[in-house]
Amino acid sequence: MKKYGTLRSSRFSFLVDRKAVRMTILLTIVMIAVIIFSIGSGEMKIPPMNVVLSLFGAGNPAETLVIQNFRLPRILLAMLVGMALAVSGAILQGIIRNPLASPDVIGITGGASVAAVAFLTYVEGVSIHWLPPIAFVGAVLLTVVLYALAWKNGLAPLRLVLIGVGLGAAMTALTTLFIVTSPLLTNKAMIWLTGSVYGASWANVYTLLPWVLVLLPVSFVLARHVNVQQLGDEVATSVGGRVQVQRIVLLGICVALAGAAVAVGGAIGFVGLLAPHIARQLVGPSFGGVLPVSALVGGLVVLLADLIGRTAFAPLDLPVGIFTAGIGAPFFIYLLYRNRNQ
Repeated sequence: MKKYGTLRSSRFSFLVDRKAVRMTILLTIVMIAVIIFSIGSGEMKIPPMNVVLSLFGAGNPAETLVIQNFRLPRILLAMLVGMALAVSGAILQGIIRNPLASPDVIGITGGASVAAVAFLTYVEGVSIHWLPPIAFVGAVLLTVVLYALAWKNGLAPLRLVLIGVGLGAAMTALTTLFIVTSPLLTNKAMIWLTGSVYGASWANVYTLLPWVLVLLPVSFVLARHVNVQQLGDEVATSVGGRVQVQRIVLLGICVALAGAAVAVGGAIGFVGLLAPHIARQLVGPSFGGVLPVSALVGGLVVLLADLIGRTAFAPLDLPVGIFTAGIGAPFFIYLLYRNRNQ
């Protein structure tokens, strides 16, 4: 039991994985360093110390203007999107008991994409600020359909993922149909489908921030339910778990996080697949450690992808999704190969 520490009070007592705590602290420090470096990178180079001074309101006015109005909102949005997608993917992999599960694989992202592309290509005279809620509604509606089709005396994980993959393929086809038959192929639709935080504003940050601040801590508290789901329905029921209720609640958290992230960041793929696997390699299989570490890894993945996209090919500003897909697609093929006999 040296691996664990114990926190006790008069009302509760629980174990804390020391390795997970150390890794969480380390990744938090790394993330802060990446944020400071990313803020200082770009056409206007800003030294790290000047970045810190500007963040505390004591920097050069010109540098502070660039940081506060242009770079900081984009960087914070990239971090929040990555954290939300990563935790969503980790929860899905837990409740479905499938290492290949993620919001984009089972169609949740596809539902948001259909709604967003239909809005961008066919709706005229309506403010673009309606795009996030439209995309979120699309993700929710797809999940309702997925839930209805997958339910048969309960929500079986295998049936859920198979139907989800089918619905995801159908959403991809429908999105392509909308784009091909639209009267005007918009660049915004294509960029949104790739996934990008380009042009992020504080309004985008404030749109996503409440979802992350509320749902991430809730998911960490419910991590023990994800651990129970890993045991299988019969064992989970025998130890007192309310399997179907817990699965529905966890699926709702997963959809809310993924829908909110996709709504403001576009269809950024493979973050929800990559981050949980990296987290398990770092802290082991227990979701008490996997969920917070996944959040930090996901935030770092999107932060680094955005940093590369806006600096490596300057003056071009490439979408984040290009780089996450470039890493995630080969990793997905590797997982398929590794699990080919299961």
